[in-house]
This record gives sequence, structure tokens and C-alpha cells, in this order.
Amino acid sequence: MSFRISAALAACFLAGGLGLAAPALAQAPAQGKVVSTDSVGQPGKGEKSVSTAQLDAVKERFEQRFNGMDVTAVRLTPYGIFEVQLGMDLLYTDEKVTWVMEGPLIDAMTRRDVTREAQEKLSAVSFDELPLDLAIKQVKGTGAKKVAIFEDPNCGYCKQLRKTMEDLTDVTVYTFMYPILSPDSKDKVRDVWCSKDQGKTWDDWMVRNKKPATANCDV
Repeated sequence: MSFRISAALAACFLAGGLGLAAPALAQAPAQGKVVSTDSVGQPGKGEKSVSTAQLDAVKERFEQRFNGMDVTAVRLTPYGIFEVQLGMDLLYTDEKVTWVMEGPLIDAMTRRDVTREAQEKLSAVSFDELPLDLAIKQVKGTGAKKVAIFEDPNCGYCKQLRKTMEDLTDVTVYTFMYPILSPDSKDKVRDVWCSKDQGKTWDDWMVRNKKPATANCDV
């Protein structure tokens, strides 16, 4: 199994190592709000509790060991180690921050990659937060169900998906055109966005291979 060292963490190692010789912080007081120990990817599995003072102490120790790194959050996992969040990256450490581990944490009983699950939860975006005004909106039937998809006009897999979606009923589809695969992807996206019927023009291209007519507008 290979492990990836994040650029930020590697920079800290190169700058001065773990810095374990630094003075130990004073023991945090026991008082403080008690919070759940569930890690981001492990809802409902934590049985212990930990005070915010303890979590803050781990955060402070970590930032002392790795000068210049801003810790987003610290959580005690159900496995007895602390999960340290650095933006979208996750590391693991002990309470004294005497060791740090980076890489996938695997639940040996279930064979689940709990690190990946946690990162997926962190990166999840609420549907209501999507800029739907920048998407092609197509309503089928009642439109009760809603789905958002991201497609490049030159994506073969996207075209296959589009064909399978033709039989969907009672759904509202928001399509975000994402031109990244080919030099002419942006041109096709512009032509579709500036067309009179964006949904039909997009489907004509993605499903029926009918190239959109050249069009211009403020995009």
C-alpha cells in the first residue's frame, strides 16, 4: 500500500522535522464542553467523550510541532486516535502529538477506508448551495426529483449517461457544462449556452451527435 505525503506536511518536515524537542504544553484543564468523538466518516460509532479543552490542546500541540500549519478541526476517533483536519486533508495523531500518520485508515473488521469516507463527507456540497442559474435546467414530468450532473461536450462516458437518462420521468435535471477535455469544448459549450433551447441543443449533441450551430452571447 503506498502513502502520499501532502505538500504542506512535507514542507514542515523539511523545514525542521517534527520538532519533538519543543517544550511540552501544560496539561489542559479537565473542564470544558463534552462533545461527540465520532470522526467525520464514522457517524454513530463513538462511545467515549472528550472535552473541547482536550481537542484544543491537541490542536495547539500540532500547530506547535508543525509551525505555520493551520488546523481546521480535531476529532477523537472511535479507534482511540485523533483525526486532524487540515483543510481537505486528514492526518492522525496521538494526544501528545508524538507521532503523525498520513494515509488511508482502514477498518480491518469491515475493510472500509474510513479516511476516504471522511474526505467525501467533507467535500460534499449541499444541493441548495449549487449555482443552479449556471446550469441547463430540464424538467421531465412533475420534476419532483432533482439531480445535478457535470458534463464535458467531448466526454464519451457523459454521452452514455445522457442516453440512459432519456427514460427518466418526474425529474428535474440541472446540467453544468464543464469544458476541460478538448480544445473545442469551450466553443461547443458557448454554442449550446447561447442557443434558443439549451436543453434540446445539448441533448441533440450528446445523444444524437448533432453539432450545435455557432452562436454568440454574453457568457
